[in-house]
Amino acid sequence: MILAAPHLDTGDTAWLLAATALVLLMTPGLALFYGGMVRTKSVLNMLMMSFVSIALVTVVWLAAGYSLAFGDDAFGGLIGGLEHAGMADLGPDSVQGTVPTLLFATFQLTFAIITAALISGAIADRAKFGAWLVFVPLWALLVYVPVAHWVWGPGGWILDALGALDFAGGLPVEITSGASGLALCLVLGPRLGFKKDAMRPHNLPMVMLGAGLLWFGWFGFNAGSALGASGLAAAAFLNTLAAGCTGLLGWLFVEQRRDGHPTTLGSASGAVAGLVAITPSCGSVSLLGALVVGLAAGVVCSYAVGWKFRLNYDDSLDVVGVHLVGGVIGTLLIGVFATESMTKGAEGLLYGGGFGQFGRQLVAVLAVGAYAFVVTYGLGKLIDRLLGFRADEEQEQTGLDLTVHAETAYDHGVLGHGAPVSSSVLHAQKVKAQA
Repeated sequence: MILAAPHLDTGDTAWLLAATALVLLMTPGLALFYGGMVRTKSVLNMLMMSFVSIALVTVVWLAAGYSLAFGDDAFGGLIGGLEHAGMADLGPDSVQGTVPTLLFATFQLTFAIITAALISGAIADRAKFGAWLVFVPLWALLVYVPVAHWVWGPGGWILDALGALDFAGGLPVEITSGASGLALCLVLGPRLGFKKDAMRPHNLPMVMLGAGLLWFGWFGFNAGSALGASGLAAAAFLNTLAAGCTGLLGWLFVEQRRDGHPTTLGSASGAVAGLVAITPSCGSVSLLGALVVGLAAGVVCSYAVGWKFRLNYDDSLDVVGVHLVGGVIGTLLIGVFATESMTKGAEGLLYGGGFGQFGRQLVAVLAVGAYAFVVTYGLGKLIDRLLGFRADEEQEQTGLDLTVHAETAYDHGVLGHGAPVSSSVLHAQKVKAQA
């Protein structure tokens, strides 16, 4: 992210206000995207895991997260200080670059929110809601905040010492959420019936609506990361659109050749894969690079989502296959397609920069991925030992909507394995669950 000299600009401020709202909208969009992908018996639980992340991460961010991520470096490029804990000394006249500091802090908050919410897709249908309430704030402080400081904070080691590039969040958002999702699904184990029962999305129109809202919000995510209404923001905006399109087309091409049917779920997933991959690189690559980055993500991620069946890890909604793999692709390809006209310095292999930038990108990917996985796995194990992270078998069979939230998404819909359920049966199940 590019920071200009401290001088308030009303145009930049207006754009970042809009971009912040766009990024916040991505979390409800993600809730719909995930909610449509699960079975009817856990739709509301899936929505709740995203919505509650907004509240939990906001409190943590305002209390200490922002200061630790974007405060002055306090420990060798690893973490910031606490000078702005509780948003101390940050009033309406404080400026960060050309925008109010409070707005910059809020913009960055929306990134932290959706990153935590993304992880929920890896453990859909089987996590205790109470354990999730404990996990999210701790994860935000222990994983997201340090990595955000490494990549974007003053003195962060990836930014300053290593020189790896990440314009809008391939490392702090995509790779941390994907690696953390993998760790957490290993802690919880597979869903009942994994690889045996059909676990099809129950509402594909909802999935498509969620994907559309994500795509819409992603323009704020990527173009907003220019932190101003500028030519760089326009380039990131166009790159985002282009990569989403080629990601969609690449996924559909694979589906047609492999399965004989291009699907709505594939189109939504392909667009998201392309958007994931362009996130770190939208401010570093040309339009040609963006087209290739999106296409590569659409093709590779369409195969990567099937790895869970071979390797026996139950990543319910393909957080690993799309966000981890797509984030790695986009971050590494900066080392191939970065152009001086975008970066004002660094160049990728294709433009005569040699292997240096690619090597720096690779080190950053390995460091962030390993850190996120190890810390999340340890945190997940600790919560599982103290509170229990996995819902019990009866809750999982009946559905988390009824057993945890005492609600159902569809009173006359289809629950579980496809049998129609009447309202009287739903009421009886609700009474049993509350007993």
